[in-house]
Parts: sequence; structure tokens; C-alpha cells
Amino acid sequence: MTEVDRETLRALADEGNERAMDRLADLADARDDVQELSELLDEGCVRAGELLTRRAAAARDLLELQRIADAGYEEAADVLDRLLAG
Repeated sequence: MTEVDRETLRALADEGNERAMDRLADLADARDDVQELSELLDEGCVRAGELLTRRAAAARDLLELQRIADAGYEEAADVLDRLLAG
């Protein structure tokens, strides 16, 4: 993806386009860019929450799961509860 394409996606995401935001999250995940995923999560991107939760669960990173849950992605709290239970 070119920088121009990424800038176009960013502009669409800034206008509230969820598909563009999801695509940015997928691209960040493919680049292993956890910082960008976290920023997208803070902007309300559900896909970023899914991807970060998957990473944190695989690493059994309970603090990261709590942070993701605190950012509003409730499924992270469910995963955290399951890990703590068992």
C-alpha cells in the first residue's frame, strides 16, 4: 500500500468511516504496529480491539487485556475473566 492510499484511508477514518478504520487496523496488525493499533482502539476502532485482544490473550498479558477492556472493548474483559478463571 502506498503512503497516498494510507493517507486516504486515514482521512476516511477521520470522517467516521468504520471500514477504513478497520482496514487501517488490519494494516497495522500486518506490520506488527501495536502502537498504531492502540491509537485506533483509543479512537473507538472495534477491529483494533479484536486484534489487540487476540495478541494479549496469546501472550497471556493480563495487564494489556485490562487496558483494552478499560478502553471500552468489552470482549477483552471476557477473555481476561476466562484466563483468570482457569
